Amino acid sequence: MASLRDLKGRIDSTKKTKQITGAMELVSASKMSKAEQNARGFVPYADKLQEVVSSIANSNTGAQHPMLVKREVKKTGYLIVTSDRGLVGAYNSHILKSLVNNIEAKHTSKDEYTIIVIGRKGYDFCRKRGLPVTQSILGMPDHPTFADVKNLASETVQMYINQEIDELHIIYNHYVSAISQVVTNKQLLPIADLGEQGASTSNYEFEPNQEEILEVLLPQYAESLIFGALLDGKASEHAASMTAMRSATDNANELIGDLELSYNRARQAAITQEITEIVGGVAALE
Repeated sequence: MASLRDLKGRIDSTKKTKQITGAMELVSASKMSKAEQNARGFVPYADKLQEVVSSIANSNTGAQHPMLVKREVKKTGYLIVTSDRGLVGAYNSHILKSLVNNIEAKHTSKDEYTIIVIGRKGYDFCRKRGLPVTQSILGMPDHPTFADVKNLASETVQMYINQEIDELHIIYNHYVSAISQVVTNKQLLPIADLGEQGASTSNYEFEPNQEEILEVLLPQYAESLIFGALLDGKASEHAASMTAMRSATDNANELIGDLELSYNRARQAAITQEITEIVGGVAALE
């Protein structure tokens, strides 16, 4: 059994750890609240942009764009959204597991795919395993703006337009609630879901014409999907961090309770031993 001094030291250190995890939980909860507002606030813009693009793509004018046309897949791009820091539970591992499962199921050579990474955890994971990384962003703010991801989003979309990749998938954690985040693997390019969203009660007049508008709007729409996934991922990241810190705090409370019980038992045993020695000494003097 550990000594009283050792048990007391472990109790004190665990209480200090509990204070840290408790504070980190509150910080993550505050960040999650703002990140959730950012993610939900972006949805109306993305929906309206999709509505306009759908209206053109599904019109009877025959307007077309390479981003809407499915072609033979020779090379696939994967864009993954991970965190820059740890202490977020299984947030990163679920995303990276989904990436690895897709690669193992669909590809036999590294020439058949490339990876675009947001977040240091994903970047380090890919580098350690020798996976091909074309672009990356490290040190993403807790509450990113479109300017923070614009260059990467634009270059990624341009890779598809230039036929450097033939399809693009984005893998991230979709924020459902503070305690629920779902790993999502969504095909971003070619854009294939406009038909489902084409019904609109609005009538639009386009100038100069639909083809030129598509040339501008479709890249912006694809870039907005990347930014929306990033906002969604950030809300999930902060929620995962809050949950992980809450779990750590609960575990610390449980450990403190066990240590205090062991400490009290050891202290009681020490007192009992002292009393026994005193009684034995008195008996010996008689």
